[in-house]
Amino acid sequence: MKPETLEKNLEPKTTEIKKPLKDSLKTAFKLSLPVMAGYIFIGCAFGIFLTSKGYSPLWAFLMSLTVYAGAMQFVTVELLVSPFSALNAAVMTLTVNARHLFYGISMLKKYRGTGKFKPYLIFSLTDETYAILSTEKVPEGENKGRLYFLVSVFNHLYWLIGSTLGAVFGSTLSIDLKGLDFSMTALFIVVFIEQWKSAEKHLPALTGVCASLLCLLIFGSKNFIIPSMVLIIIILLAAKNLNEGGEKK
Repeated sequence: MKPETLEKNLEPKTTEIKKPLKDSLKTAFKLSLPVMAGYIFIGCAFGIFLTSKGYSPLWAFLMSLTVYAGAMQFVTVELLVSPFSALNAAVMTLTVNARHLFYGISMLKKYRGTGKFKPYLIFSLTDETYAILSTEKVPEGENKGRLYFLVSVFNHLYWLIGSTLGAVFGSTLSIDLKGLDFSMTALFIVVFIEQWKSAEKHLPALTGVCASLLCLLIFGSKNFIIPSMVLIIIILLAAKNLNEGGEKK
């Protein structure tokens, strides 16, 4: 036997501990429950809104399956029924979804090592999925990529089911949607409270709230998103540099 082969055989064998799929499904479903109500109700609102513009329920299903962009899907409906302008569509999309640039950068480390699940994880990263995955610790013995994938799939299914049901009902019933759009706001509040309770440091949360309120007052409700994101990044980077400088001293 060659020395290299003998040395390899003497090395301790390590295998990745992986829970059964049914356990991963239970964990992922439990994590996704806070998103279910918000996505189904807001998805229904989108489906009803889309059919009110003359589109069939099939389009609601296809758009939620392939686009899956939440608020941008509502904007897309308006773009579809308005005179087309490529520049206007590009600027509107960038404005509404600019926050995903920051989400994506902050999730690079989290998504490292997720293998074959990574393309779908990138596609399905929404505000609520980000809120769950960015703070949730992977249970011992659980496959990280598979758990993240299942949470993302559950959230995607909620939105898909909600928008399709809403489109079907909207094409046959007359429904008053007054107040329904607050469901997503309520969902964000619940997620924020859960993050606040689980986090040891509250500087990022306070920074986000204060920076957003300041930019809202300065730039108005239609233009405050991008300035808020830039200001938040600047403050957090400055805080990080101060913290690292203090540790060195």
